[in-house]
Amino acid sequence: MTNTTTQEPKHPKANWSILLGAAFLMATSAIGPGFMTQTAKFTNDLQANFAFVILVSIIMSYIAQMNVWRVIAVSGLRGQDVANKLLPGLGYFIAFLVALGGFAFNIGNVGGAGLGLNVIFGIDTKLGAVIAAVLGIIIFTFKSAGKAMDKLTQILGATMILLIGYVCITTAPPMGEVAVRSVSPTDMGKTVPAILTLLGGTVGGYIIFSGGHRLIDAGITGEENLPEVTRSATLGIVVALVVRILLFLAVLGVIATGVALDPKNIAASAFHIASGEVGYKIFGIVYTAAALTSIVGCAFTSVSFLRTLFGVVNKNTNLFTIGFIVISTIVYIFVGQPQKLLVLVGALNGLILPITLAVMLIASRNSKIVGPYKHPPVLFYLGWVVTIVSAYIGVTTMVKNLSSFL
Repeated sequence: MTNTTTQEPKHPKANWSILLGAAFLMATSAIGPGFMTQTAKFTNDLQANFAFVILVSIIMSYIAQMNVWRVIAVSGLRGQDVANKLLPGLGYFIAFLVALGGFAFNIGNVGGAGLGLNVIFGIDTKLGAVIAAVLGIIIFTFKSAGKAMDKLTQILGATMILLIGYVCITTAPPMGEVAVRSVSPTDMGKTVPAILTLLGGTVGGYIIFSGGHRLIDAGITGEENLPEVTRSATLGIVVALVVRILLFLAVLGVIATGVALDPKNIAASAFHIASGEVGYKIFGIVYTAAALTSIVGCAFTSVSFLRTLFGVVNKNTNLFTIGFIVISTIVYIFVGQPQKLLVLVGALNGLILPITLAVMLIASRNSKIVGPYKHPPVLFYLGWVVTIVSAYIGVTTMVKNLSSFL
């Protein structure tokens, strides 16, 4: 099978459907099984103080995303190509890290989909993983795979928001306390590590590039399209924020009643307590939707980092994307989720955001890449703040995880 996705003429008038699809692709790439587990665990640990963590991390995520998407849009180049223009060979290094990290985490996405389908239908988790993989593969068999991906992420993204919103309403979380703790946490020492973790979970690794690379495929580039690109990037962050907040409030509402949650699966336990068997099924649907959209987003973006570096990948993009999903599923079925591999790749993945963000910030001042475009100074300097902070957590996480790996 050859790549059948046709790229539109360069600099077309921005199509809102594509912009919406890019936004949801970024958001749903972030909202995977790990996103849900992470949010539920931090809510259980920090309770109302987690509101402050969400607020600060989303501001940092937005700064990072705006810097990256603007440079991609103005230059018309994917992340790896920008890196290679700055330093020959750097793009290959980044592409390798992104693809390797994406592959490892896609094993977790496939496993999460299997778990979600097990909750809904009671089927074996491995069979559920295969079903989810097949659904993901079908997307990339369409002639217009990009449009199919746009629709899938929009529909499942909206479904997650509605279902989690329903459970959130039934739990009646303490909104007054949440409002206060969002700006005045009681334990700053515990919130700082969580802020850094959420930053990586929202825009780390391949996630920050997913929507931007989708816009390049659609030909929506150039400075004249920056206002639309900005709206799309903003919407992507907003969707991820809304899901994070709703899930946080749903779990917090249960915790506020004094009921102890099952530490093995905090999110499922909260949904079950909040809405009984219906709530448990809703958890399964949301978890499956989160996993499926992440499978698609992860595969698309990981392979997109290889397209311009290897001609065979560019000519057979859909085939390589399908192969990415198939191999991830095979590894999950026969090996499971290889914890040591995930630990090692997670350590390396922690360094991707500061490296790629730094590359984009340097590129934003390079006329050979962005032409006469003038990058906003405030965005530029705030971007370096996020780079330094994310580099710190990346290095410390790598040292910690490598120690446990060895």
